[in-house]
Amino acid sequence: MTTLTITPSGAGLGATIDGLDLARPVDAATQRTLVDALGRHAVLRFPGQSLRPGELKAFAAGFGTLEVNVAGAFQDAEHPEVMTLSNIVQDGRAIGLPDAGQGWHTDMSYSTEIALANCLYALRVPRRDGVALGNTEFSNMVAAYDDLPADVKRRLDGATATHDFNKFWDMMRARPGSTRPPLTEAQRRQKPPVSQPVFLRHPLTGRTVLYANPGYAMCINGWPQRESDEMLAYLFEHQLQPKYRYAHQWTEGDVLLWDDIATIHNAIADYRANEPRHILRCQVMADRAFAEAAAASGAG
Repeated sequence: MTTLTITPSGAGLGATIDGLDLARPVDAATQRTLVDALGRHAVLRFPGQSLRPGELKAFAAGFGTLEVNVAGAFQDAEHPEVMTLSNIVQDGRAIGLPDAGQGWHTDMSYSTEIALANCLYALRVPRRDGVALGNTEFSNMVAAYDDLPADVKRRLDGATATHDFNKFWDMMRARPGSTRPPLTEAQRRQKPPVSQPVFLRHPLTGRTVLYANPGYAMCINGWPQRESDEMLAYLFEHQLQPKYRYAHQWTEGDVLLWDDIATIHNAIADYRANEPRHILRCQVMADRAFAEAAAASGAG
């Protein structure tokens, strides 16, 4: 087994893992340690990595099935599961999605099969006066659920909410300077609105999570519109309290793996067009984690 050093951030979320070269295959014992660390810390940083797209894909695939993004753009030619996020323009053409993740959300809550984790690899980090820009912020949805008042938990027990991919896409399109086209009808048919539990049992930890986010949650199903709007506004304000939040400051060579069920996140767009950002991304689905949790429950 590889010898790892796991150093918590001290912020309630996040840990740095040293001693692992992600360009090499991860053995089974180390993989179990990483899954446990993901459940424990929710955001894992692996510094000093040097990876090709296929190596990033192989590492991410150790945690579950990888998604091919519905937008169908900026994907690696050999590895379509690897997507480029970047504000760099070469020969008049963007090399990546320039505005990915700029707003609080959790990836794939708009899908019947939700995401377990996101895996990003930083090739270039924007800087100004020597200071890294483009932090990624996280908020802890386990702690946010735990702190909800008892009467709110009772009202929402068993409730579901509608999540819609188009909500976040259109919010990004409305931003000044956005180059995102509207989704085509074919893309909309691929990702129709879905219902998700407002409270979700985490497959890795068994903890209850507040699974509603400003990026995709539209309404609480079966509630009058006004009551639904008021409750979602309350939940969105509650879950973004500073005590739940943690910000990652990027460095070139960082691989960041985070739990998409236990957190929501936001990419800070505080850099300019002439301050280049270049990141590769893989999305890990939760199918394997839920299947293993169900099997363990059945065996018990």
